[in-house]
Amino acid sequence: MAPSEPNHKPFQIQGEEPHFEEELEGWGGYIEWEKYPEKKKQAKKVLSQYDFPVPPEFQLKPLPETNPILEGVRWKYYHYAMGPTLKNLPDISWKYVQKEKSPDMIHVLQFPYNGEPPRDRLTEITPNEDFFVRNHGGIPEIDADKYFFEVDGMVNNPKKITLADLQDESKFPRMTKTATLQCSGTRRIEQIHEYPGDGDELINAPWAEGAIGTARWTGVSLKKVIKYCGGLKDGGKHVEFYGADTYFKKGQVYNYAVSVPYRKVKIHEVMLAWEMNGRPLPRIHGYPLRVVVFGFIGARSCKWLYKINVIGQPSLAPVQMKEYIYYSPQIGKHNNTYSNGFSIQTMPVSSAIMTPLNHEQIIHDGKIKLTGWAFSGSGWPERVEVSGDGGNIWYEVPFDKLSKKVYYAWRVWEYEMPVDAEGWLEFCTQPTFVRSAWNWDLHVTSSCHRIKVYSINRTKPDTARRLKQCEEKGISMVPITLPLDFDVETEEEYLHNMELRQGRDPEE
Repeated sequence: MAPSEPNHKPFQIQGEEPHFEEELEGWGGYIEWEKYPEKKKQAKKVLSQYDFPVPPEFQLKPLPETNPILEGVRWKYYHYAMGPTLKNLPDISWKYVQKEKSPDMIHVLQFPYNGEPPRDRLTEITPNEDFFVRNHGGIPEIDADKYFFEVDGMVNNPKKITLADLQDESKFPRMTKTATLQCSGTRRIEQIHEYPGDGDELINAPWAEGAIGTARWTGVSLKKVIKYCGGLKDGGKHVEFYGADTYFKKGQVYNYAVSVPYRKVKIHEVMLAWEMNGRPLPRIHGYPLRVVVFGFIGARSCKWLYKINVIGQPSLAPVQMKEYIYYSPQIGKHNNTYSNGFSIQTMPVSSAIMTPLNHEQIIHDGKIKLTGWAFSGSGWPERVEVSGDGGNIWYEVPFDKLSKKVYYAWRVWEYEMPVDAEGWLEFCTQPTFVRSAWNWDLHVTSSCHRIKVYSINRTKPDTARRLKQCEEKGISMVPITLPLDFDVETEEEYLHNMELRQGRDPEE
């Protein structure tokens, strides 16, 4: 489907248009909220004047067959309500989608932008144009020569560091690492189809299998930056990151903020990156500087970084405290709290079949080629097994059909599945079911990834005969749901075959 332009009614500002100025010259679309409680209070008052559209019901109803799938009207209106500094961000952000992403990207949510690539472009290193995007707000436009970030909180020597400082190798040795980033919502569509969940105002995007990607990141280990700032003070145990995008939660406004434990920094698993696959970060991916946290949920890899704050406990910002929480299956709308689930950090073992696609109908000669990925935030996947019968018989993917082992990255794989049976078959990875992974927030679909394909095995004589009939008449066998416009058996053939089968009725 071709991408569509924004389709929404103009938002009418009530009374005088509010004016929240940009914080810094050369930082378009960045309003600093966290330093100014009165400004946040004023923004809350503005938001309280409106009855915003209710979030779309897309879990108990079919998803629209459009691209973008969901538009995000409510979130656009939040930005419009904030006045001139933010009101154009939905359109600005969409222009960057069209400029920096592949034309056939699957636009899961138009704003804030969430998008994933088509399944058939799975490669060991994901091109920037095909790398998934999960944004929580609009895309700030920051000039690199005006850029800096602050390091503050429980460090001995707080500092302001420019991008030029960070790229000065006499101060900071560079590092390049291949690492996978995965949204914890990857494969959420399976939970939505089977067991709907979270009804928060932030749209829980209906991700399929593409909210994961692997890139070569270049930057500086955050541990080196903390050392440059004199190291930690006593009690400094967590590192909080602030992004320049504006984030809304239950009628209030924030800057995007998350944290990771310092133990992650200490072992050089947190990078401040300015380069992605040998090129400057795309704006949609956090230009000019972002955080990359190896092995952790993608939400911790803060984009458009402007502040690092060392603190004594995990961040109390809403994204860290109130979202990305994993609940047990007995917790839901009726009894969930922010504290009775646990915060998702390290991504668990998960995998997916990328090709063929679910409900694909395949003509083959006794084998069907499968491709997919496997990932673990705790290290590399050692082995991949796949099943062609829903989980009874399992085949190990040969070691030479998996991409090389890289500590912080996925492994992509391919396997020629032996297929004798015809009709609907269920291919899967990992022998568990969606219900065993379901949680109210619909995160971390680590259950068995199951797809159904219709097998048409050309090695079977009857099937070969039918395929030849179709070829002679110029008719395609697929889709199987369309009728054939010729009799599949002549009357003479029918009578002959029924005689061989001893008829349809038994003798008296």
